[in-house]
Amino acid sequence: MAERHGIHTREVPASVISAISPIATIPVVFGTAPVHLSKLAAAPVNVPILCKSWEEACDALGYSDDWGAFTLCEAMYSHYKLYKQGPAVFINVLDPETHKTSVTPSAITLNTGLATLPASGIIKNSVIVQSQDGATTYKRDKDYTLTYDKIGKLILAVKPGGGITNATPTLLVGYDMLNGAAVTTMDIIGGTDPATGAVTGLELIKQVFPRFQAVPGLLLAPGFSHDPTVGTVLKAKAEGINGHFKATALTDLPASLQYTELAAWKRDNLYTSERQINAFPKVTKGGRVYHYSTHLAGAICQTDAEKEGVPYRSPSNKTIQVDGAVKADGTTVALGPDEAAYLNSQGISTALNFVGGWKTWGNRTAAFPEVIDPQNAFIAVRRMFDWIQNTVILTYWKYVDDPANKRMIETVTDSLNIWFNGLQASGYILGGRVEFLAAENPVESMMDGKLKFHIYVTPPSPAQEIEFAVEYDAQYLGAIAA
Repeated sequence: MAERHGIHTREVPASVISAISPIATIPVVFGTAPVHLSKLAAAPVNVPILCKSWEEACDALGYSDDWGAFTLCEAMYSHYKLYKQGPAVFINVLDPETHKTSVTPSAITLNTGLATLPASGIIKNSVIVQSQDGATTYKRDKDYTLTYDKIGKLILAVKPGGGITNATPTLLVGYDMLNGAAVTTMDIIGGTDPATGAVTGLELIKQVFPRFQAVPGLLLAPGFSHDPTVGTVLKAKAEGINGHFKATALTDLPASLQYTELAAWKRDNLYTSERQINAFPKVTKGGRVYHYSTHLAGAICQTDAEKEGVPYRSPSNKTIQVDGAVKADGTTVALGPDEAAYLNSQGISTALNFVGGWKTWGNRTAAFPEVIDPQNAFIAVRRMFDWIQNTVILTYWKYVDDPANKRMIETVTDSLNIWFNGLQASGYILGGRVEFLAAENPVESMMDGKLKFHIYVTPPSPAQEIEFAVEYDAQYLGAIAA
């Protein structure tokens, strides 16, 4: 070893642990997609797909303006086009192998060797092309080619040198086409096949973090979440993902109902979880009709992103990209502040066109008014508690199975308290601390390797009601004689 003489220094890693925050607010959306337009090698059926942009989503899932048949397209358009947000996970349950309708071969007339097939959602590999008398079946890529145009229609083009000649003006063409209407609530709910282990539907939420290392923040199923069977499972999944993480379910209430009927429907169908936000009615933008849950998701993601992904601000009174509100039949819904306040008082969020244009309106979780404590009644407070818990899990998971000694306990408490001080300084919480209490850690538990840390934290409640007292003050009359 070389001899050293003088003063020397070296740097060591900081002993303070930096909190690992969940990646922004990741929506996980369940529904149906035009997977016949997907550019992936295999149609993405019952597999989580993480998309960071509009282009990625269209390439992976396909896109169609037929939102009734393909519900994920609405969520894609709203999330990327209207709210300019980033990562989202989409899970398509529409299976081309089962959710399809067969169309018997019928006459198609060629025009200079081309024909646009009339139906949407045609599965390319299912197309059968025959001569007009049905005696000859032509081969794809030898006698003809098939390509999708910009709106998803299939174009048949005669291939030069193939078996289809100019003397063949009419062909018989049959095919299978996707049938979004064949998707049932049970397809959305899904489950795990005990024989094969295949996971489908809402059960796939458990695969999101193992696949992408991203904690789900919002769970949606626009077009399906107003069904009580789906809504019940969706909120149940939000309460415990992978046995550890917490999320928020955004559930639509039936837009066919009058607003005065919603409170009873909500109670009767148990849309009453503290990790659930009920949305009503539908909304419009530029002639398109949306489920309100998709816009609520966009507003929440946008609000969180403005503050480093910390969900301490209420998603109420935030601008939304809509120009109207409607019922399921298209009837205009024009709620005033008093009517919107009534819905809020029943744990229902709505869209309000009042001061400042169209805004989200509602601070309360679905648990309100039966539950009134701030931790479970206010959306922002509930989401902050869940975000803090998710962050603690991500940050301190590495300490699982380490020696349970004093140094470990001090490291955890010191770093957490520093983190809470930072959150307080940023205005994200009013205050917070963590303690390792002897009363909660008896010797028997510590001998068994069980440690309990107690977190005390207070996120700010939203300014739900602001009142100004206005009084006539006669002393200002003196200004007349002055």
